[in-house]
Amino acid sequence: MIAIETEIKTINHFIGGQAIPATSGRSGVVWNPATGEAQAHVGFANEADVNAVVANAKAAWPAWRDTPVSKRSEILFKLRELVDQNRRRIAEAISAEHGKTVPDALGEVARGLECIEFACGIPTLLKGEFSEQVSRGVDVLQLRQAHGVVAGITPFNFPAMVPMWMFPNAIACGNAFILKPSEKDPSAGLILAELCLKAGVPPGIFNVLQGDKVAVDGLLNHPDVKAISFVGSTPIAKYIYETGTRNGKRVQALGGAKNHMVVLPDADINMAADAAVSAGFGSAGERCMAISVLVAVDSVADPLIAAIRERMEKIKVGPGSDPTSEMGPLISREHRDKVAGYMDSAKEDGATVTVDGREHPISNSPGFFLGTSLIDNVKPGMRCYNDEIFGPVLNVARVKTYEEALNMINSNPFANGVAIFTRDGGVARQFQMEVEVGMVGINVPIPVPVAFHSFGGWKASLFGDLHMYGPEGIKFYTRNKVITSRWPDPSTSAVNLGFPQNR
Repeated sequence: MIAIETEIKTINHFIGGQAIPATSGRSGVVWNPATGEAQAHVGFANEADVNAVVANAKAAWPAWRDTPVSKRSEILFKLRELVDQNRRRIAEAISAEHGKTVPDALGEVARGLECIEFACGIPTLLKGEFSEQVSRGVDVLQLRQAHGVVAGITPFNFPAMVPMWMFPNAIACGNAFILKPSEKDPSAGLILAELCLKAGVPPGIFNVLQGDKVAVDGLLNHPDVKAISFVGSTPIAKYIYETGTRNGKRVQALGGAKNHMVVLPDADINMAADAAVSAGFGSAGERCMAISVLVAVDSVADPLIAAIRERMEKIKVGPGSDPTSEMGPLISREHRDKVAGYMDSAKEDGATVTVDGREHPISNSPGFFLGTSLIDNVKPGMRCYNDEIFGPVLNVARVKTYEEALNMINSNPFANGVAIFTRDGGVARQFQMEVEVGMVGINVPIPVPVAFHSFGGWKASLFGDLHMYGPEGIKFYTRNKVITSRWPDPSTSAVNLGFPQNR
């Protein structure tokens, strides 16, 4: 057991524009993954805290809904500048609590910033439609209106970017937003809340509720929360979706992933190896878009694996705050141990552990470190293939043909992201048409859409009808309303019991 320091800071809720302590008496530990030491306590919400934050948001919402859309856009432009100015501060907070390197965290902030930039265009994005004279003297107006109070439940791996996938569109559309960040690294969300307030977002429009399952269930069951966005594992995503929709809420819940990267014999070996290492081990593999299965087709396997191993040997693993580090620790000791356990199960299932991250010298340090791992001869049915490992482990599956590779991907229950590396444009076009995955990269290993498109997978990787951020994010955070109006000459009015027809 590691002793918890007694004099460490306490992280609170952010409700109505100010820090509010939790009233439950329960809390969790925020660890420093690089040292294995406790650095903060975070207070956990109870039912009273959930009721308080929802009531505050509900009270603030009507005035924000009625704020001119051009004014909301102006505030978002100010927020964009403030987030830009505070990139380093946010990134360092992420690195301290999550463990990823500061450059990696800066990249996360940059991608989130793009979503704020997209939301700045809300006057155009909320434009309705109008049809004149659909029938004699009848016009139809279609517009989009805010729900009211909405919530976002976000994961530990992107504590700034994923909230920025949600709240800029949510508040731009005129909603009040409640963020329930991961209890493992909650500080980035609080910095964003502070910057929102400084930009002119009214108190109560962006709130942060700290906690665990009690907080999540409170939001799912509260009648005044109208819509919920979630990013996390598939079992929890399914629970969020089923519970929320059963309670009459609109829900988008992004689940797990098992992303494949197909490398054909004609691919550039060095380019593919660079991509596999970057996408497999960046952020210690704690990415829902990480490449976790390299599908090597025919003769490309051996030279590709050799090139990957050469690159793995040069990766500098160390604290995220060290400018020379390329990969940091995992989020917690429990998660590190779980990921490491896949080496044993892979051997038991008949795979070949080519590089075992547990043998890296840094794995014996006090932090939650694990070196990079490479498992060869992986097949569907093995635990290391079936599970989303969410760590620095790259699996290699060897197949003979393109068709075998495609069938492996399309048979997988997850369908978040996929990539193919080839010089053949015809094969690439065929792949993008035939593969049953939501986000596809062609010679791009992590095909995360830019902010003016939308993010989301298929099958067990997404529960709900709408993807996240971008144009579908605007649809998610608004309700469609159609108004049919008539201003006829009173002398033409008459009783007609038949079904209305356009004439």
